[in-house]
Amino acid sequence: MSDSRGPNPPDRPEDPSWRVYLADLASSVLSVGLVVCFLFAISGVWPPMVAVESESMAPHMAVGDLVFVMDEARFPGDGAHGETGVVTARSGAETGYATFGGSGDVVVFAPDGNDDATPVIHRAMFWVADGENWYDEANPEFVGDADSCVELRNCPAPHAGFVTKGDNARTNPGYDQAQGMFAPVRPEWIVGTAEARLPWLGCLRLRASGPERRPDACELPVG
Repeated sequence: MSDSRGPNPPDRPEDPSWRVYLADLASSVLSVGLVVCFLFAISGVWPPMVAVESESMAPHMAVGDLVFVMDEARFPGDGAHGETGVVTARSGAETGYATFGGSGDVVVFAPDGNDDATPVIHRAMFWVADGENWYDEANPEFVGDADSCVELRNCPAPHAGFVTKGDNARTNPGYDQAQGMFAPVRPEWIVGTAEARLPWLGCLRLRASGPERRPDACELPVG
């Protein structure tokens, strides 16, 4: 009796696609990890990059920018205040030190020392001592309607620290402290100094953080 089934089909080689996928995924994760570790080694700050969420530093920083942050004492600029590693706008104007389109350092800090709050990215304008009447040394354009220290918020200074301000004249017309946003920035509140920015890449981080951390500028067009 003959066998009508014919010869057996050849064995199919095992599909290697899943192995290729896992290898590519592992390679990508490793590459990203190496880049992050490299940035951390340079910056001395974790995380080494923060996303810009507001327009307060426009036009020098935009919503959705990813900003590289470095420990302020690692490579201080000319005219840094004491051992803080931060160059104020006032000192920078004298030494010629400038970052992001203006004199002095742009600092990333926890507002009023609250590490749970969203970090602020603003320019360090000048330093005030504990109890100092800083009205006379302030730029009159940035103190609002105050005519004296008595009328100026956070004056006399409740403690030593930096007076700060956003670069955007429309949204941040005055010093942060004069507007009562927060007290002078203590050195220990500072996360680091802003060193470079990558446009739009911060939107990826903000979108991953959820709708409450997603500015309108990071919304994808519909339709």
